[in-house]
Amino acid sequence: MLARSCLQSSRALAGTRSGAICFSKRAASSSSRATGDTSPLRLNIAAAAATTLAVGSIAWYYHLYGPTAHAMTPAEEGLHPTKYPWVHQQWFKTFDHQALRRGFQVYREVCSACHSLSRVPYRALVGSILTVDEAKALAEENEYDTEPNEQGEIEKRPGKLSDYLPAPYKNDEAARFANNGALPPDLSLMVKARHGGCDYIFSLLTGYPDEPPAGAQVGAGLNFNPYFPGTGIAMARVLFDGLVEYEDGTPASTSQMAKDVTEFLNWAAEPEMDDRKRMGMKVIVVTSVLLALSIWVKRYKWAWLKTRKVTYDPPKVKTLH
Repeated sequence: MLARSCLQSSRALAGTRSGAICFSKRAASSSSRATGDTSPLRLNIAAAAATTLAVGSIAWYYHLYGPTAHAMTPAEEGLHPTKYPWVHQQWFKTFDHQALRRGFQVYREVCSACHSLSRVPYRALVGSILTVDEAKALAEENEYDTEPNEQGEIEKRPGKLSDYLPAPYKNDEAARFANNGALPPDLSLMVKARHGGCDYIFSLLTGYPDEPPAGAQVGAGLNFNPYFPGTGIAMARVLFDGLVEYEDGTPASTSQMAKDVTEFLNWAAEPEMDDRKRMGMKVIVVTSVLLALSIWVKRYKWAWLKTRKVTYDPPKVKTLH
């Protein structure tokens, strides 16, 4: 809508003439009306349906992935292991390499008779547990298959650093036959594969009682261990005081051997932990410096804009004479 108002004024003065000044002003108008024919009832139904669908989706997701599955009884669940202050789990601490060397000795002399470390090569032991010469000598103690020759025959060769630690059995069937039907699991990722990690393994190795408690039901061929789910485990107690003679003179008690082999298994599951922590510290230092520089550059570049003074200079209104 355009409204026009004309103001005419004339003054009778000598040597002047009358004039007319016309101003125009645009006024905005708006009209409100319903843009659709949707009724409030249909809108309420749609909102209720969307809310029900969202709540149902969240409930279904929580049902599948949210809660943790628990056994019916505490015995089937297994006794929860005690939380121990492992040094390598601290942010600014690394593996105790003396403990790793002792734990590898316990594995070789005790655990390797049944359990394998199929994901650990000899070269991974260099620098953290063994020297290069020790790792080469250890690898050469075992024989591995070579590539077929021209006659198609497979010969044997001494082990190399690129080879993996050998398994105690040729296949799973041989392992089951030697252990009354039980299959000893591979220990390469055992710390990551069991709830509780190091605490569970240490508690399991040291949790064998001399006799099962009164009322405990243990199946034939099984051994009672409260930390194992079901309390019946095929593996008997394997660690006893003085079983291993450490080369550094450390007393080989049951708890000491369990601690050392647990730390070694944690290293086997995550041999790059020391490098990861070292790289993490470098990243934190570099990103902190870059953050400080970026803040300084931002303040330097935007200082003229952030510190400027904005004032309003209203336009001058011309008066009519």
